[in-house]
Amino acid sequence: MMKWEGIFEFVAVAETNSFTAAGKRLSISTAQVSRQISQLENRLNTKLFYRTTRKVSLTEEGMVYYQHCRQVLNSLDEAERAISSLKDKPQGLIRITAPVTYGEKFIMPIVIDFMQQYPDIEVVCELTNQQLDLVDGGYDLAIRLGRLLNSSMMAKRLTNRRQYVCAAPSYIAKYGTPYALSELTQHNCLIGSQPHWHFVEKGKPKTVKVHGSLACSSGLSLLNAAILGLGIVQLPGYYVNDAIAEGRLVVLLAPFQQPKEGIWALYPHNRHLSPKVRLLVDKLSQELSLK
Repeated sequence: MMKWEGIFEFVAVAETNSFTAAGKRLSISTAQVSRQISQLENRLNTKLFYRTTRKVSLTEEGMVYYQHCRQVLNSLDEAERAISSLKDKPQGLIRITAPVTYGEKFIMPIVIDFMQQYPDIEVVCELTNQQLDLVDGGYDLAIRLGRLLNSSMMAKRLTNRRQYVCAAPSYIAKYGTPYALSELTQHNCLIGSQPHWHFVEKGKPKTVKVHGSLACSSGLSLLNAAILGLGIVQLPGYYVNDAIAEGRLVVLLAPFQQPKEGIWALYPHNRHLSPKVRLLVDKLSQELSLK
C-alpha cells in the first residue's frame, strides 16, 4: 500500500505544474499535496520537482517517474472501464473529427449505424479538412488520410487508399498525354491543398511540384473541373473510381503510381481507447475494409 501513497498527487502536480491546481483537481488541500510529494521524494530518495515561487517543473528523474506512473494510472483506468463495459452496454459521448468528403461518404454512415446498434451512445463529429488538435479539442478519435505526420499520436490502420492522376478525354485530345513526370510542367494541373504530387520513380518516392489555373481544397470541385476538361488532377480512388469506370476520366502516368496509403484512426498517445471507442474503431475497420 505504501507504494501507492503520493502517486496521484505526484501525477496531478506533474500535469498541472502547480501544487494548488493539483489540490483542486484531487479535492484536497495544497498542504496535503505538498506533504505527500515530500514523503514520496523522501521514500524514493530523489528530487522529483524543481520549485520556485513562480513555477513547478519536473526534474529529469521526475520525468522518468511520471512516464511510468502515467502508464500505470492509464492501465488502471482502462481496467475499470473494461470491468464496467462487461456490466453495462456502451453509452456516453464520443467526440470524432474527420475530413469533410470522406467523413460524409464513408465515416458518418458507419457511425450512424453504430448509434442505431447502441442507442445510449452520443456522438459529436467535426468534419473538417484541418487537422485539429485532439488533446486541446477533447477528441477521442480522429480519422486521417495518407501519410501521418504527428508521431505523438497512436494510430490504427483502418483501410487503404490509392491516388490516381486523371484527365478527361477532351483534355487529352486537346493537350496530349503526359508519359513522364517531367512533362507535368507542360500541363494545367488542378491543385488541392498542397501543390506537390507524390509518385514512385525507379523504385524511389518522387515528389513533383505542379502548377495550374485552379487550386481548391474541395476534392469534389477538382473532380468536376477535371471531368469538364479543365486540367489534370490527382485524387484518391473514392473520388474518381466511378468517373474512370464510366470513361469520363482516363488514368495517366500509371507506371509512376505510388503504393496504397493508409486511412487511419488516431488517438492521443497518453490516452487508452475506452471500450465504446474501441468498439467504434473495430466497426470502422471492419466496414471500411469491405469498401
